[in-house]
Amino acid sequence: MSVTIDNKLNRSNLGLEERLPIKVIQFGEGNFLRAFVDYAIQQLNKSADFNAGVAVVQPIDRGMVDMLNDQDGLYTLFLKGIQKGEEIQTKELITNIVKGINPYADFQQYLDLAKEEELQFIISNTTEAGIAYVESDTMEMQPPSSFPAKLTMLLHKRFQHFNGASDKALTIIPCELINYNSDTLKEIILKYCADWNLEEGFKTWLTEHCSFHNTLVDRIVPGYPKDQIEEYNAQLDYKDNLIVSAETFLLWVIEGGDDLKAKLPFDKTDLDVKIVKDMQPYRTRKVRILNGAHTSMVPFSLLYGNETVKETVDNEFTGAFVNSAIFDEINHVLPMDKAELDSFAEEILDRFRNPFIKHKLADIALNSISKFKVRVLPSLLEYNEKFQKLPAHLTFAFACLIRFYKGEWHGKALPIKDSEDIVNAFKTIWASNDYKSVASATLEKTDFWGEDLTKVNNLVETIEVALEEIDANGVEQGLKNFKDKI
Repeated sequence: MSVTIDNKLNRSNLGLEERLPIKVIQFGEGNFLRAFVDYAIQQLNKSADFNAGVAVVQPIDRGMVDMLNDQDGLYTLFLKGIQKGEEIQTKELITNIVKGINPYADFQQYLDLAKEEELQFIISNTTEAGIAYVESDTMEMQPPSSFPAKLTMLLHKRFQHFNGASDKALTIIPCELINYNSDTLKEIILKYCADWNLEEGFKTWLTEHCSFHNTLVDRIVPGYPKDQIEEYNAQLDYKDNLIVSAETFLLWVIEGGDDLKAKLPFDKTDLDVKIVKDMQPYRTRKVRILNGAHTSMVPFSLLYGNETVKETVDNEFTGAFVNSAIFDEINHVLPMDKAELDSFAEEILDRFRNPFIKHKLADIALNSISKFKVRVLPSLLEYNEKFQKLPAHLTFAFACLIRFYKGEWHGKALPIKDSEDIVNAFKTIWASNDYKSVASATLEKTDFWGEDLTKVNNLVETIEVALEEIDANGVEQGLKNFKDKI
């Protein structure tokens, strides 16, 4: 695709004068939504004749709407990753954003979106902190501070403009990374309805005609590739100030039924978008396999000497450890089809091997205690309950975590990033340097784990053995000896 001599990225230079009707309002203009939702809508437009334009709303005072409008909503998405062992690199010009709106600069333009005849969907990603109730928000504010309050005003304006017509109700699909995101959003909107004394008819329209859908989203989006921008620009014949890079993997799980499947015909695309009755098994699958593998590998792999996730899975020894933890332990206790779990895990390992994304283990080490509690400990305990024995690799990973929080390894400081309370607790725990005492004192801390783990049969003794082996023989030989002893 060529452009005129001025090299500016806009619709005139690309011959894209025709604008799509606004079918989607998107709260958020950041890298993730542009690499995930806008990309997905573009695939619907291409494969299913979806014919959807997107109006992007800047959710906070400072944002990128002006930059987006300067390029007529156009930008280039670069996808890079590994799929079934093959390196994949593609690029695509995203063209479905019709306009960007800053409600802080022009609140009336924002409210006028409520009058769009073909509008069907509200999609958002305002960060986890975005779905929040702010008691001081009122209808007189232009705009109110919170995203739910802004959305309540928009929905109310639409209800009024179309006289409560059921066919003008909207489908609301938040993508913020909190569990039950749409349930939470709906609850806050109804709270504003009560606060602002909005009419009962509007509340009925919201609850009986609008639909709210919980979601799970998954795609790593590094964003604007500032360190390699010259390399990216060299692949374009126009100047793009909003380049965004992302991995090839995409998973979007949306709770809904046949009516939502009809509205969003993702079955006509090759995207992994699942519309299901209950997304919780998929959330558990992601937390236990992807996040659980990350959290399990960090202390273990750092003590071995690796620095990145890719090094960890590529190394013969540490890669085999991660594989065993996932396929032989985690996947054996998840309540889903084992073949489906293993296929998902293979995709996860491909993502871990992505040469275009450098995930440093030290960065993932943040708050490892709370992460282990949520992501790994349930798999360890469920395995123990199901098979009446402790899972060797997850238990050894637990011991590596405890050893990691000692703070040093072979004379070097370890990259501990946690609360002062937890760091200080481990200083006290490790003061004895007695492995049984360390194991007991750590496992009994209910404020760490939510329960007293010394009551788990043989766990204290098994952790004690692992800690002794790690210090005496290192991670590799220590693991071999540990497996022989338990």
